[in-house]
Amino acid sequence: MLLQWKIGKVTITRILEIELKVAYYEKYPFMRKARPEALAAIPWLSPNFVTEDGELIISIHALLVQTPKLNLLVDTCVGNDKSRAITGNEALHTDFLKDLEAAGCPREKIDAVVCTHLHVDHVGWNTMKIGDNWIPTFPNARYLIGRIEYDYWSRSDADDQNSVMLDSVTPIFEAGLADLVDFNHVISPEIRLIPTTGHTPGHVSVIIESRGEKALITGDSIHHPCQIAQPHWTVSFDEDSDAAQQCRKTLLADVSDTNTLIIGTHFASPTAGKVISDGETYKLIF
Repeated sequence: MLLQWKIGKVTITRILEIELKVAYYEKYPFMRKARPEALAAIPWLSPNFVTEDGELIISIHALLVQTPKLNLLVDTCVGNDKSRAITGNEALHTDFLKDLEAAGCPREKIDAVVCTHLHVDHVGWNTMKIGDNWIPTFPNARYLIGRIEYDYWSRSDADDQNSVMLDSVTPIFEAGLADLVDFNHVISPEIRLIPTTGHTPGHVSVIIESRGEKALITGDSIHHPCQIAQPHWTVSFDEDSDAAQQCRKTLLADVSDTNTLIIGTHFASPTAGKVISDGETYKLIF
């Protein structure tokens, strides 16, 4: 399903790669406090974001942000031909690039790519496999990578993260297409980054403003809409869960009861909405 939003003169289009259903596992839960009974106590999550069986519905998608002068892609999913744990160690073979072109922007017309952070499901389409080589998917783009984020993961000794860096990050640096940027980098008059650290040390979110309208692309500062109702719920792979929790609380307080459109990087359809107060916490309306 093609989802699209207008923020003033800016058009934002969701390019879906895959959708996953994540069941609760006691031994290694994705989100420890998101038990089926706890999710059932948040009725607005169903049926869009939680199944009848209490599984979390997770979307992996990119967001194409188009201004009158810029085609920007925010986060690049898992990518094809890459064996990853997130997909059961099976390589994907999706029509992501065809869907991007069908949305009106073939890969050659992407001017910039932003990775909110360097996890596996946010950098995959940075590169594509040609023969035995990984080459930049978007040859005419500047890839904007957080300086702190890149420094942190470049020093990592985790095998799974090292493979991500090797095939999805290093090739864009070798091609001379990567720019290391700071937390508050301004991409265009309509688009800027803001720091939303905790999930990773250099994590950023993306602010879009045009003609008095505003949107926020969350990245993984909010993984799932249940964290809007329960911002203290953290995921098992936050690098700093306390910082991630505090960041989310601050972010929600800032955007609640305003006209800011929240576009969740992993929110299933309808993917975007506005945060409103709901007693002592918040809910998403769409």
